[in-house]
Amino acid sequence: MQTYSLEVATTLKIRHYKRMNKDIKKFLDFPTESSAQIINRKEVEVTAPDGEVFTVYCQIGALLNEETRNYELHWLEVLFDKNFSLDKEGMVQNIWREAMQFGIGNVLGISTGTRHTDRARIGARIREIRESRGMEARDLAKLAGIDAANLSRIENGKYSVGFDILAKIATALGKKVDFIDL
Repeated sequence: MQTYSLEVATTLKIRHYKRMNKDIKKFLDFPTESSAQIINRKEVEVTAPDGEVFTVYCQIGALLNEETRNYELHWLEVLFDKNFSLDKEGMVQNIWREAMQFGIGNVLGISTGTRHTDRARIGARIREIRESRGMEARDLAKLAGIDAANLSRIENGKYSVGFDILAKIATALGKKVDFIDL
């Protein structure tokens, strides 16, 4: 067994940490499209490449060392980029699995994103158009062939409206559903 003097052992340890720090710096400099930020001790908010926001319950915010927090946050960003998909539930499952596999952030849970913001935006737009025409909600519901309570839920972003119903509402308002450039 080879033994080292305290000075040599300390020098080797410092070299090891410097090499590790170079690797960590390289990793942290690796660009990602996702971005993560600590909200509080148990909550991190990650914005995916498409702008959808996910809440991750984990222990990253409780870490005392800032370098370790930044390292763990960057790992989350990398996992969100690597697993990015329009199938958000599948994406979250993959991120969850890999976070557990690699021991990232002691993840406790991940939301399925903020799709509800699109529902709220569309619902508000329907209400805006309806009100600009001086139309009552019950009248629009009748023209679209849907229940007034469902229209209320749609306008308040509480109900995920299917394309068929959305097209009926649009037609009743003299509009059409179409894809537009962002």
